[in-house]
Amino acid sequence: MILFLRGLFLLVLGSMLWVTSWASLHCPLFAVPPGVATHPWFIATLFDAYWGFTTFFVWVCFKQTAWTARVAWFAAIMLLGNIAMSAYCLDELFRTPRDGRLADLLTARRDGPGGLGLALAALGLIVVAVALPRG
Repeated sequence: MILFLRGLFLLVLGSMLWVTSWASLHCPLFAVPPGVATHPWFIATLFDAYWGFTTFFVWVCFKQTAWTARVAWFAAIMLLGNIAMSAYCLDELFRTPRDGRLADLLTARRDGPGGLGLALAALGLIVVAVALPRG
C-alpha cells in the first residue's frame, strides 16, 4: 500500500506541476475574466477546493506538533493547494518503510519546524507576489 501511495502522490504532484506550468504559460494567474470569476460554478469549485484544503490541514495539524510547522503548512496548502498536499504526503510516505503500516503513516506525530513546509510556504508567497497585477 505504501508503494502504491507513493506512486499516486508522485502522479498528483507531477500532473499539478505540469498543468500549473502549462496554464501559467497561457494566462497570468490573476487574469481570470470577470465572467468566469463570478460564475456560480467557479465559486462553488473554489469553496469545494478550499474546504478540502482545510480538511487536509486539520490532519497536518494533528501530525505536526510545532506551531511553526503548522503555520508554514497552512500557508503552503492555501497558496499551492494540491502541490503542497502531495509534497506533504510524499514526505510522510518516504519516511515510512515500504512494508510499514498505513495506521502508522496516518498517526505518526512529527516534531520540529517543518523545513519542507517553510520552503513551500515561501515559494507560495513568491508565486503570488510575482503574479499580482502591477498597477
